[in-house]
Amino acid sequence: MTYVTRVLASALFAVSLVSGVASADTLADVKKRGHLICGVSTGLIGFSERAADGKWSGFDVDFCRALAAATLGGPDKVEFVPVSASERFTALSQKRFDVLARNTTWTLQREAEFGFLFAGVNFHDGQGFMVHRDTNITSALEIGDRTTCVQAGTSGEALAADFFRENKIPAKLKVLPDAPATLAAFARKECEVMTTDQSGLFAERLKLERPASAVVLADVISKEPLGPLTRADDVRWHMIVKWVNFALIGAEELGVTSQNISEARTSAKPDVRRLVGAEGELGSKLGLSDDWAAKAILAVGNYSELYERNVGTRSRLGIPRGLNQLWSNGGILHAPPIR
Repeated sequence: MTYVTRVLASALFAVSLVSGVASADTLADVKKRGHLICGVSTGLIGFSERAADGKWSGFDVDFCRALAAATLGGPDKVEFVPVSASERFTALSQKRFDVLARNTTWTLQREAEFGFLFAGVNFHDGQGFMVHRDTNITSALEIGDRTTCVQAGTSGEALAADFFRENKIPAKLKVLPDAPATLAAFARKECEVMTTDQSGLFAERLKLERPASAVVLADVISKEPLGPLTRADDVRWHMIVKWVNFALIGAEELGVTSQNISEARTSAKPDVRRLVGAEGELGSKLGLSDDWAAKAILAVGNYSELYERNVGTRSRLGIPRGLNQLWSNGGILHAPPIR
């Protein structure tokens, strides 16, 4: 593609976004429908898990409930659509759901080429490796010529291939169609190694008949900033999703929780009062009520509550906060000010 062609393509894409903004009104569609439709994974412990009674739980699920509370006033006004990694972007383009909250990595291609917008980062992850304990592998550099299972339609395949090539590791990649097939192949020892985001490895290990028979290595070979994703044809809807994410993080910074939300309304701190809608009239700028953030926080808690309940040290996964600590507490998680 020549430079002129690239410029023209970029201009056409920009025009399509502008025209899309004029025609798309996702918030109006959600309000008319009466419920939010949220795309989630087909079943990832700690992130999006459906129980036998049909009830969903998890980190991504709770984010969707916070968004439903902010936009519709209630956390239960949401329908969850499970979607595989290979289908997720097509499904979002086809408007099968309003937002994708499915452990998806923010990349340039997914925005610039696919026409999507990431609404910030709500989980800092990184690709890792899980091995059978009896292989005695303690480092990714020891994988050698063993077979590594990886899921199709993810960035993991290319990242693993790059890592093996750069480090002259003669490993063989076995690409499986979806997460269940990838884990099943690992469980049957068709591959000695499995690779995906570390959070996913902790979750998938719990599904094994004997979780202790597998080890998640400490090696992390990539940065995987995960976050909710919207189509690029509705900037206002994108801003709503983005600021709900920021509100949950900002609430932790300000010490606002689901338990003290009532007291926060009468706080002497201007930042707290603006967050919960006691002053500033900021909700109207998004097309929402001024207490939109308070409703989201009351529904699922602040970021710390959401994290610890679903994936943190008080959960089955037991994943330390690490980089997902607030910037003021040794991590890199932060949110712009709501003002």
